[in-house]
Amino acid sequence: MRNIRLLIAYDGAGFSGWEKQKEKRTVQGEMEKALEKICKVPVRITGSGRTDAGVHAAGQVANFYSPVENMEASRYVPALNSLLPQDLRIMEASEASPDFHARFDAKMRTYRYSFICGRPALPQEARYALQLWRQPRPALLNAYCRFLLGERDCTVFSSSRDQSKSRIRHIFQACFFISAGALIFEIGANAFLWKMVRSIGGTLLDCEEKDISEKDFKTLVESGDRRRAGVTLPAKGLCLWKIDYYRN
Repeated sequence: MRNIRLLIAYDGAGFSGWEKQKEKRTVQGEMEKALEKICKVPVRITGSGRTDAGVHAAGQVANFYSPVENMEASRYVPALNSLLPQDLRIMEASEASPDFHARFDAKMRTYRYSFICGRPALPQEARYALQLWRQPRPALLNAYCRFLLGERDCTVFSSSRDQSKSRIRHIFQACFFISAGALIFEIGANAFLWKMVRSIGGTLLDCEEKDISEKDFKTLVESGDRRRAGVTLPAKGLCLWKIDYYRN
């Protein structure tokens, strides 16, 4: 069967996350219902990662094996979009190598968290960004970010309910910048623990507001003590931005 790779975007507000769950509306569930109508048989789709309830995506990647022989891969874009709800869109479709795996072949997953700072959020912004009534200092936040980089034990940013066998992750990039009037926190790693990005974001903002020194932030990161970290930010400001792969 042909291996089809998809680039997917969705508004996470109406979904209980990516992973298929009984009696809950999920991205994977909606995708598989649409694929079954096209392929005439049940189809299992694999995503690059399992976004939580309320988390958005601009660059989720997934793959599935199609039994349909006489349909160009690009035709899955209009075919699926005609069946899917408006808050879930297929942006691209292409034929991948037979052994391509959206999850296991991923090199880096990049997330962005958006903040509207010091002004009321526009109605179209409020759904996708966290409102802050102050102006954080990007320079200090970026100074903290350099202590996140590299391969490290991320227990300090983990949830007690995280079931990962290892909490070692490699963080390739982390920074704050301004875009379209919003403060953006962007972070890329080989993988993330459950709610890890939201925990890191909350910790960075908490330390910046308290004017914690760079040295003390470094000590916090290395402590492994979740009690020293900040709050976990709400899901609505988080977006899976893009996935980089070892191979195309």
